[in-house]
Amino acid sequence: MKVLVTGGAGYIGSHTCLALLELGYDVVAVDNFCNSSPESLKRVEELTGKKVPLYGIDVRDEAALDRVFKEHEIGCAIHFAGLKAVGESVEKPLSYYENNLLSTMTLLKVMGKNGVKKIVFSSSATVYSTENVMPLNETGRMGCTNPYGWTKFMCEEIIRDYAKADPEWSAVLLRYFNPVGAHPSGRIGEAPNGIPNNLMPFITQTACGVRKELVVFGDDYPTHDGTCVRDYIHVMDLAEGHAAAIDYLMAHTGTEVFNLGTGVGYSVLDMVKAFEEVNGLQLPHRIGPRRPGDIAVCYADPTKSRALLHWTAKRTLKDMCADAWHWQQLNPRGYEA
Repeated sequence: MKVLVTGGAGYIGSHTCLALLELGYDVVAVDNFCNSSPESLKRVEELTGKKVPLYGIDVRDEAALDRVFKEHEIGCAIHFAGLKAVGESVEKPLSYYENNLLSTMTLLKVMGKNGVKKIVFSSSATVYSTENVMPLNETGRMGCTNPYGWTKFMCEEIIRDYAKADPEWSAVLLRYFNPVGAHPSGRIGEAPNGIPNNLMPFITQTACGVRKELVVFGDDYPTHDGTCVRDYIHVMDLAEGHAAAIDYLMAHTGTEVFNLGTGVGYSVLDMVKAFEEVNGLQLPHRIGPRRPGDIAVCYADPTKSRALLHWTAKRTLKDMCADAWHWQQLNPRGYEA
């Protein structure tokens, strides 16, 4: 089967393309490269020995996206394309609502027009209310603290309603937690533009000297060391979760939601310590002010994914730290030459 991957050149998208190819799927990718590089998929092709047709288009461009469907027999879509920085979404809410909602609606419209009725959506744990008791399960109360989270929440509802209107549709909404790490080859990994928004690339860039120090956003949260606690998951485990979601799509109709996480929470300082111990480094860091939109604690209950997707995170915190550092050492400036 041929899978369309929107945002396929991005961090999670490129690793998912690789995982799908290794499992025997054909992949077609689209990406506007606003926070990615086509080099990532060139390397995916090198690693797998398989071609990935890549279209440099914006998913909001209906005519361009329709041409992709006309040129390929797409069986299902995985929708990653979207803006994703929590802090930036607080500063530029309209850009996030316009980009993330319109891209999702355009994709659904083009899929429907071409008779493709299976989709995996890249959602987020940010759709959950801060009032939930940890760990978070899929029945938890919804409610977001930032525009990025609200865009994911709204896209989930759009997909639910669209699928409900046609009983032949099948949709899986994957709420995942904090992806880190890289492919163990060191050939693909996380390469954000500018100052990283996520913890691990900030750690690795500091470790290799690209950045002077790591800034920890707040140490006065109600956690064991005052820093935010998150459920960090290896990006290859996450990629394999998307493959498991496709298997589920093939056997079910309607809409289902799953958490993808490890079920274990680590604080920012826990991650700093683990990275230092695994890689034999000392990481310069200081405490800064809280970052707008952040919450104190967030980690998953992955029970449902284990039971219905037959998926579980296999890679350890050591793997996450070692693979992230291996990628950074080989690619100190990401995909730049």
